[in-house]
Amino acid sequence: MNDRLITVFGASGFIGRYVVRALAKRGLRVLAAVRNPAAAHFLRPLGDVGQIQIVQSNVRVAPTIAKAVEGAWGVVNLVGVLRQSGAQRFHSLHIDAAGAIAAAATKAGAQSLLHVSAIGADSASPSLYARTKALGEAAVRAAFPKAIVARPSIVFGPEDEFFNKFAEMARLSPVLPLFGGGKTRFQPIYAGDLGEALARALLDPASAAKTYELGGPRVYTFRELMEEICRATGRKRVLLPLPYIAAQAVALGFVFMPDFVMEPLITFDQVKLLKIDNVVHEGMAGVRDLGLAPRALETELPAYLWRFRKTGQFELTGAA
Repeated sequence: MNDRLITVFGASGFIGRYVVRALAKRGLRVLAAVRNPAAAHFLRPLGDVGQIQIVQSNVRVAPTIAKAVEGAWGVVNLVGVLRQSGAQRFHSLHIDAAGAIAAAATKAGAQSLLHVSAIGADSASPSLYARTKALGEAAVRAAFPKAIVARPSIVFGPEDEFFNKFAEMARLSPVLPLFGGGKTRFQPIYAGDLGEALARALLDPASAAKTYELGGPRVYTFRELMEEICRATGRKRVLLPLPYIAAQAVALGFVFMPDFVMEPLITFDQVKLLKIDNVVHEGMAGVRDLGLAPRALETELPAYLWRFRKTGQFELTGAA
């Protein structure tokens, strides 16, 4: 086993499991720094016995960050939220925590730091999510100048919150909404490919201080993504264009609804994000610069959305 220790903050999240797996495959020791260790034990089988350790760390509590990065050769920060809820706020997680992790990594003598941001990060964006992502990048680079920044497009995989959410809607409703007319463009990347890309970037000295924008092999409109979901689930649904004002009305309907009743289909901030394409910008370093040929959405989506078909895995043809 490699003696290098890599600390991964947010390791138990959607992307985290794929990063941990990619690092473990290389024989590296991994310390999974998570808020709730009891919910992270599924990570241990991704490596050999004793290779993956779990430690409690709250990124809003500086001493727990410092403890988690002790002796680490590399640090990965995956902490972030797509919407604010309770104590999980954009500013505290995307900016304050990002800067604190970078400062702790510098003090601990870490050789490499990888910070995961998002395509669309922009300090002038109308979206608070995008603004705090950009300010988080700045805080990281101020504390750890050679930090690597990775900006993925929308990520898909068995545990994703996008394709599963709309596939469930397609199972229950005859209509799927096309916010803003469904014209916004995305470049989805498979979670397994993203995890591998992040591991490669972290361990490559040539990646120091670089910014990568990571997307899949094809660009899709929002309408095309809904069509792919219908195809993967074997369901024919009406794709209803909704202007942004209607999307805001939908978001308003979820403002006072508790999460335990139903998670918001869309938020006001996400409506703002939908007005901007989420694709890799020309000239930016990407997955191919890391030696990867990303997998196609069409080949991976049916492998986990089958459970939303009318007869599950036994449905071969036809639509419902």
